[in-house]
Amino acid sequence: MTSRRSVLKGMAVAAGGGMLGRMPLAWAASGFVSKRPPLAQRKFVSPAVEALIARTKAGIGDPELAWLFENCFPNTLDTTVHTGMLHGKPDTFIVTGDIDAMWMRDSSAQVWPYVSLATHDESLRRMFRGLIHRHTSCISIDPYANAFMPDPRAKSTLTWAQQDLTDMRPGVAERKWEIDSLCYPIRLAHAYWKATRDRQPFDDDWRAAMHAVLATFRAQQRKDGPGPYHFQRPSAIPTDTQFLGGYGNPTRPVGMIHAMFRPSDDACIYPFFIPGNLFAVSTLRELATLTVALHDDRKFAAECNALADEIEQALQHHAVMHDEQGREIWAYEVDGYGNQLFMDDANAPGLSSLAYLKCCAADDPRYLRTRERAWSTQNPYFFSGKIAQGIGGPHEGLRMIWPMSIIMRALTSDNDGDIRQCLQWLKTTHAGTGFMHEAFDQDDASKFTRPWFAWANTLFGEMIVQLAAQRPALLRRA
Repeated sequence: MTSRRSVLKGMAVAAGGGMLGRMPLAWAASGFVSKRPPLAQRKFVSPAVEALIARTKAGIGDPELAWLFENCFPNTLDTTVHTGMLHGKPDTFIVTGDIDAMWMRDSSAQVWPYVSLATHDESLRRMFRGLIHRHTSCISIDPYANAFMPDPRAKSTLTWAQQDLTDMRPGVAERKWEIDSLCYPIRLAHAYWKATRDRQPFDDDWRAAMHAVLATFRAQQRKDGPGPYHFQRPSAIPTDTQFLGGYGNPTRPVGMIHAMFRPSDDACIYPFFIPGNLFAVSTLRELATLTVALHDDRKFAAECNALADEIEQALQHHAVMHDEQGREIWAYEVDGYGNQLFMDDANAPGLSSLAYLKCCAADDPRYLRTRERAWSTQNPYFFSGKIAQGIGGPHEGLRMIWPMSIIMRALTSDNDGDIRQCLQWLKTTHAGTGFMHEAFDQDDASKFTRPWFAWANTLFGEMIVQLAAQRPALLRRA
């Protein structure tokens, strides 16, 4: 059966002319010509974003790094944003890049670096209102789905999802239950409200969707049975389906949320996915703040905070491991029966990205030990090759480093030397394309997956903007 992996690898081959997107390395001779679409062909244009690009690029000493930034930072706006009206409201539908569907996680993360600019840019505010409305609509269709179709009445057109054994509904592109699919829209909504104080998108439909989020989290605590969600896929790839009739491996009901899939869309082994549960704690607290500020709904806020407290307590009791020196670190997955798995995956939320997502402080000792271990051979998906080091995951297999992991390391580092190394790896592994990819081979950057992956591109731009604000000397000397 066709899988998402095989389709995307086929796209990379077609784009690059060889295995996993081989690209010629003689690109440098032609100079750094912008890879952005012509102005008339861009999907969305923001004056505030364009001004930030110009300011930031002027402070970058390395022409190649400046070129990468100019290509990558606006890639989401240039190529993936579709605006219009839906159900009489502004609508924004954001594709991931080379897949014509909207992932709840990706769409939220793709526009994250633009939120602070919306204060003084009405076009951005309209885009964000439309995206919050679209997220609301998606949650109302199915809070268990991870990806949606542009037309909320359409059947999925994703070839790999056609035979899925689950309760598919119109408008759903893929129905993999991932905790972060509900966390990311809350994170974005909270940040947008803080930046703009715009109440317009937070209507009664949004309030109903947030109640559905809370109900879904509670159902997946599985205190009274497995709940309504199940998923199976006829596939030769084990991580694309679920165990035990589609309900997943068992968990003991200790208060955490039972996940079925990771942010990579790969199946969990032990369904208490720790980064997702930590993310749920922080976003539930943000939802509580929002619901009081916007609607003075203190009862619902108290329910959100109570669930966050319960999950947090369970995490402290069941999600902590100890390294060889007896020091506390976070597990990646557990089951509540005492079984624990340590690894990390490049997708966020993961163990390395906890501080970036504000699930903990950047200087938290447990986080720092966990992050150090994730970037070592103690993590089976940490790869060190001839051209770079980084974290990958089961999704693309062994040896395949995800640029997102390198970007995340730079975003969570306070060491100039470490950040310089990350910049060097990123600058030398784009294989002449001028963009970030999903993954590349540890020894050969011309072997890569996904030539058009907007989340990775925008995240790279976010990293550069952060460095320009906090460590400008690093970019001037880059």
